[in-house]
Amino acid sequence: MSQQAGYSPSFKRPAEIMRMRRKRSRSDAGVFSSPSSQSFTDSPGQSDLSPAGVRPFSPGPLFNSQNRSGGGIKRRNPFANIENTFSPKKKFLIYNDEGNADSNNRNTSTEKEGDEAMSKTDCHGVLPFSAMLTEVEEREHRDISSKKCLTFSEDDSLFEEEEEEKDVKSPLLKSPQAIAPASIAPPVCTEYPSDWSLKTRLLFTSPLSLSWAEHPKAQEEALGLSQHCRAQFSTLPHSLQDPRSCSELRCAFQQSLVYWQHPSLPWISLFPRINAERSFTGKSTPWAQDTVLQQSLMSEWSVSLSSLYSLLKARLCPYFYLCSYQFTVLFRAAGLGGSNSITALISPTTRGLREAMKAEGIEFSLPLVEERRKSREQQQEEVEEQKEEAQECSELKDEEDCQAGDEGENEDEDGSFSWLKEMGVQDKIKKPDSISIQLRKEGHTVCLDHKPESVVCVEGTHTFTLINFLINCKSLVATAGSQAGLPPTLLAPNAFRGAAMQTLKARSVNVKSQVGSTYQNISSLEITGPILPSSLHTVTSLLRPAQKGNFSATLYTHTPTAVMNTHTTKQPCSGGSVDLSCCGIHPASTQQLQQPSSLGKTALTHINMNNYSYTWRN
Repeated sequence: MSQQAGYSPSFKRPAEIMRMRRKRSRSDAGVFSSPSSQSFTDSPGQSDLSPAGVRPFSPGPLFNSQNRSGGGIKRRNPFANIENTFSPKKKFLIYNDEGNADSNNRNTSTEKEGDEAMSKTDCHGVLPFSAMLTEVEEREHRDISSKKCLTFSEDDSLFEEEEEEKDVKSPLLKSPQAIAPASIAPPVCTEYPSDWSLKTRLLFTSPLSLSWAEHPKAQEEALGLSQHCRAQFSTLPHSLQDPRSCSELRCAFQQSLVYWQHPSLPWISLFPRINAERSFTGKSTPWAQDTVLQQSLMSEWSVSLSSLYSLLKARLCPYFYLCSYQFTVLFRAAGLGGSNSITALISPTTRGLREAMKAEGIEFSLPLVEERRKSREQQQEEVEEQKEEAQECSELKDEEDCQAGDEGENEDEDGSFSWLKEMGVQDKIKKPDSISIQLRKEGHTVCLDHKPESVVCVEGTHTFTLINFLINCKSLVATAGSQAGLPPTLLAPNAFRGAAMQTLKARSVNVKSQVGSTYQNISSLEITGPILPSSLHTVTSLLRPAQKGNFSATLYTHTPTAVMNTHTTKQPCSGGSVDLSCCGIHPASTQQLQQPSSLGKTALTHINMNNYSYTWRN
């Protein structure tokens, strides 16, 4: 008998097994009383004679169940401890050759297999374990090979083969989730939501090399800049075998890094401007004490801002940003962001700025405040409906007074103090003056200052009034500090009057990342600078074919601009009503930016592409 790993030594002695069997047969003499059974027990050497009602050394049922006599007591299995020496897979195949099991864990066997088992028994009527294992492995291999089905999905995976093997090995564990067809792939998402926030840094990682994105040739850089100025865009194939040798890809990448800025001071970084005093510290600022120089800078800046608005109105420039030391303004052309008119978003704002805009006749809205107010009104309506149903069988007076008091407190009550007279203490309590009452009424507006909820939306012709207001606004430029006398920064994806062409900085690094117990080579690409929405979309569109649809990106957002994704338009844009074919950015980027953003007051933080399908987090 061949020795198996983990096999008990007691099973090497057939004499002990037969002695135990004879003892068992004597105790059950009343049940197994047939002559054939007695002769088999007393004569273990006659292995070619099969008993009438017993399958020798088999845990299965009797061969001839109709000849079984007695009270139906199942005999003891002498090989019960074998369950501890075999894996569940092989044990299942030993006790259940047909792959079925009843609720009492009694497995069935065919007469043919019983005959084969009898023919393979040794001189003592015991089936050798080597033969048993060989037979089990043959049956297992035959079942799996007959049921295995090898099919490939789009990504050449073998999920269907794995499902077939699971069905063969454990048919009792089938569930609707386990037997679901693996060929049904999840829906492919070819685009991520539009993000109107400004990014300060992008970090791309991919298992494939990203070294093609840096060190362009002089001809490739020149061609990329020329294509940007002429608004020419090349079409790339769906997948590139060697991105480093593809000159069109490298030119398009250089084209996507270009943006336009005013003013341009090479020794100072003019973005970001909010909370950027540290970047200006120690730098030369000759305009800080020179009034004439400050007036010259503001005059040139006003011309550039007017030029940008004219391009925006003619739909030759899709959008631009105005970044001051206190707030940021996003101007969008008609047709973008789901709006049918020009829109401007200002964030963050203060009560003083909003009052100054009202004084100039600029109509604006607070989208997040209005959204919160609408949700509160809906909740109040639901509460009122519930109260009305509850008040049908009770008196309403006390609850109405209480509700009226709450509404008066929430909706800026009129300052009535008639309740003091009812208590007789009107002369002992000092009434607040009109200024205190006014401050209390406007308290909820003051608490919005410098918060995302303070974002202001201006639409239509009022955006032109806003341009004049910004040009003449004295508080737009800092009067003290490191940014004193410096006009706001203008950023745009297209050229405008007085602008300087700038390029984002790209740097590629190869690193090793630990995956489990091994290290995997990962290539990274870092892009820094004021990254505009169209630049982000163009770069990801180029990485799609270059990295064969597998890369991930971490996005670092300029926090005050995250709220620019709020959908606030009151004039929804109908599809195809506004022509933006000459706006100067890639048509795919234009199509994405035309859709209303679904991010709310948040921005994208991670983008992942796997097998040409996007996933993202915000």
